[in-house]
Amino acid sequence: MSALILALVCGAVVGLALGALGGGGSVLAVPALIYLLGFSPAAATTASLLIVTVTSATALYAHARAGRVRWKAGLLFAAAGLLPAAAAGAAAARLPQPALTAAFAGIAALAALRMLRPHRAPASTEPRPARPGRAAGAGAGLGALTGLLGVGGGFLAVPTLVTVLAFEMQAAVGTSLLIITANSLAALATRGATTTGLDWAVIAPFTAAAVLGAWDGKRLADKVSGTRLRRAFAITLLAVAAFMLVDALT
Repeated sequence: MSALILALVCGAVVGLALGALGGGGSVLAVPALIYLLGFSPAAATTASLLIVTVTSATALYAHARAGRVRWKAGLLFAAAGLLPAAAAGAAAARLPQPALTAAFAGIAALAALRMLRPHRAPASTEPRPARPGRAAGAGAGLGALTGLLGVGGGFLAVPTLVTVLAFEMQAAVGTSLLIITANSLAALATRGATTTGLDWAVIAPFTAAAVLGAWDGKRLADKVSGTRLRRAFAITLLAVAAFMLVDALT
């Protein structure tokens, strides 16, 4: 299978995950870039940030038009994560590639286990005021994760917004896209020099397919229950994490 077809297929899958679940697409993008498209771990995390930024920004526009973005809380999360994302992005280039692969596998496994846990809706549908301490702490941790591993962190942002700030799911998904976009841009700002050697002939179609897939993911979420989607994605992600961990340790 040619690199172009692989990029289109992988991009569509990543976009579907992001559009249907509000997160998780980026944790598939990195292994796809490494094992199917021949990127190094460092190049894959940078390329993933590019793909996630464009895809999330596109999806954010759609959610904002529908009134599903809580700008105040989202900007608070994002502001707290900007410096950690930039610092971690600079540090990632200096870490050994097997360490990056192992760390990514651990985060992917964590994301899968969180998705397998039964989802509990917040007790109240009324949003709570943004708690500066909790929001800043969660935002900083999410920013560091984004910068280091090239993941948007939606799989962590969405449950945090639901449980800590009592957002309904649609608002949590929309607001997480704002946070992902801001953190990814901050991490990319420190990786400008590493983008010159990337294979744009692969990244461009991958990104285009991801953007289109995100729109299809929204329609898929309307037809299939969220529980089934999360379970199928989590099982796939656990298999990917196990493969990456074995690869990093051998």
